[in-house]
Amino acid sequence: MTHLIKGLHHVTSMAADARENNAFFTETLGLRRVKKTVNFDAPEVYHLYYGDSVGTPGSVMTYFPFGRMPKGRRGTGEVGVTEFAVPRGALPFWRDRLAAMGARGIAEGSFLGESRLSFDGPDGDSFALVEAEPEGRSPWTGGGIGESEGILGFHGARIRLRDAAATGELLRFMGYEEEASEAGVTRYRIEGGNAARTIDLEALPDARPAEQGAGSVHHIAFAVEDRAAQLEMRAALMDTGYQVTPVIDRDYFWAIYFRTPGGILFEIATNEPGFDRDEDTAHLGEALQLPERYRPYRAQIEKRLPELA
Repeated sequence: MTHLIKGLHHVTSMAADARENNAFFTETLGLRRVKKTVNFDAPEVYHLYYGDSVGTPGSVMTYFPFGRMPKGRRGTGEVGVTEFAVPRGALPFWRDRLAAMGARGIAEGSFLGESRLSFDGPDGDSFALVEAEPEGRSPWTGGGIGESEGILGFHGARIRLRDAAATGELLRFMGYEEEASEAGVTRYRIEGGNAARTIDLEALPDARPAEQGAGSVHHIAFAVEDRAAQLEMRAALMDTGYQVTPVIDRDYFWAIYFRTPGGILFEIATNEPGFDRDEDTAHLGEALQLPERYRPYRAQIEKRLPELA
C-alpha cells in the first residue's frame, strides 16, 4: 500500500463556541477560513475549515462547534497533539504572539532534534508548532504574520495509546515506516506524498482513556490522490479485517472511515475535487455553502447559526 497514502489530508476536532474558534484560527494563528459549511449529520452546527490559501490537502484543520459542548478529557485512545509546520527561526515570533494573545500552555521543547512550541487552543486542544523546511509550501499571511513566520500546513500528529503496537502495525500497512523513538514516543514517516508526513505514537500504558468533547479530535484523515486509490485502499483494509464505511461524498472530497485498534477514527480522503468546486478561490470561506440536501432549508439553517466575521 506504500504508493496510496500521501500523508495527512485534514484533522477534524470539536469546539464549544463557533465565534471563539473562528477568531482563534483566523486571527491568532492566521490561517485562512477556506470553507464555511455545516455538519452533514447536524445542519444546525457549522463545519469550519481553516488552512492555506486554497485548502491544500495536508494543511486543513476543521471544526464542528457544538455550542455548549463540555470540554473533553485528555487521555489515551485519541489524537493528543496536532502539529503545524512553521519556517525555521519562527518559534520566537510565535512564542511572543501566542503569549500576547492570551494562549495557555505555551512551552518550548524539542523532539528528535526538531524545535517545537506547544500551546493550547480555546477548548484545551493540544497543538505544537514545529520548525520545518517549506518544501514548496507557502503560508496564508496577514494580520501581522508574514511569509517568514506563517503556518505552512501540518507537520504531523501525535496519537496517545495505552498500547501502540497494533496501531504501529496498521501504519506500516498504510505505507508508513518506523523512523525513531524518544522518551516513549515512536515516529512513523511516509514518503512520496505531501509534507504532512509524520505520525507519532505515544505509549501511555497507565493513563486513563480520553473522553471526547470540546477540544477533542473527532477524526484524523489521510490523503489519497483520487477515488480509484481510495477504493484500492478500502479493499485492502477490508481484506485485512477492518470494518470500513462505504464511500461518502463530502462535497470537497470523498471519504471512507474505519476505527483503529486503539479506538481512533481514521478517515481516508481524496485530494479531489477541492474547496474551489463551489466558490471562486478569491472568496473561499466567505459565504455559507450547504450540502445539496440542505439547500431548500437555507433560511432556517442560517437563522440558527451564529454570525462569523
